[in-house]
Amino acid sequence: MKKITIHKPDDWHLHLRDGDLLKLVLPHTAKDFGRALIMPNLTPPVITTSDAESYHREIMDAVDRDMDFQPFMTLYLTEDTDPGDVEDGIAKGIVKAVKLYPAGATTNSSSGVRDFSKINETLAVLSSNSVPLCVHGEVVDGHVDIYDRETEFIERVLAPMHKDFPELKIVLEHITTQDAIDFVLNTPDNIAATITVHHLVINRNHMFKGGIRPHYYCLPIAKRETHRQHLVKVATSGNANFFLGTDSAPHAIAAKESACGCAGIFTAPVAMAILAQVFENEDALDKLEVFTSLSGAKFYGVTPNPSFLTLGKESTPVEFPASIARNELEVSIFDPEFDLNWKVID
Repeated sequence: MKKITIHKPDDWHLHLRDGDLLKLVLPHTAKDFGRALIMPNLTPPVITTSDAESYHREIMDAVDRDMDFQPFMTLYLTEDTDPGDVEDGIAKGIVKAVKLYPAGATTNSSSGVRDFSKINETLAVLSSNSVPLCVHGEVVDGHVDIYDRETEFIERVLAPMHKDFPELKIVLEHITTQDAIDFVLNTPDNIAATITVHHLVINRNHMFKGGIRPHYYCLPIAKRETHRQHLVKVATSGNANFFLGTDSAPHAIAAKESACGCAGIFTAPVAMAILAQVFENEDALDKLEVFTSLSGAKFYGVTPNPSFLTLGKESTPVEFPASIARNELEVSIFDPEFDLNWKVID
């Protein structure tokens, strides 16, 4: 068996939901990741520091006692967000980042921002405290093609925002295009990007192979194969401005397989096995730790996890379950549609 040992990874973009769904999916992240940045788009969303404290308690109550896992909390940015509350949350050590959703861009984003001029006071607070703004980078205009919404957002919103707040730390999350890569490469080091597991694996054809396949539907939507190849290239390059944020987003199978299926792909149980396979295919296993465990920690101002994770490569494909379930709740696990020979062994 071939083995690789790395600092335990961090997931800098994770959806845990709440209630029974939280209890179902959390162990699959806590097993392989030391820390995770938790997204705030619950119903209702996590808007205030008090909301974040309550959600943090719910998460910690669901963590098995033998698991060493730390959730980092985010606030959901609205046009009515109180900058003073954000500053208070930062001072208390509760708020690790603030999340910007353009209203209507993705799951549970209806409370997001429409008029970006109304969030300038909060952006100033983040800038002065070196706390990142995490951005779902898509415009929501109905006339803009869904495959162009990331590029349009960069041009219309992100570039002007960076010009107005040059010291603001910004994470352009779950990037999907060469345009997003180029933006990060051509801006200072206070601009970074996360890349998901599934966007390293699928292109837009996966959603339509043999029919409509809702379990490959996510937002931002997967793009052309050429964009996927560019994502793989930059993720495996060792560039510190690109790091892992899985955007692992669980939905019940019934919610995915419906007339209006939910956007989101649940990758947590197989994330590290898939990444090891992708990096090995690029002859870049020596860069896996940089992408999963070092670069994100550096950007967010924390030290790497003190514990380690070992992955092993089997001579034959490893079998992973197709789904996980708790009571009446079942969630499908992402299938990369290629053999996985790697698995977490310690």
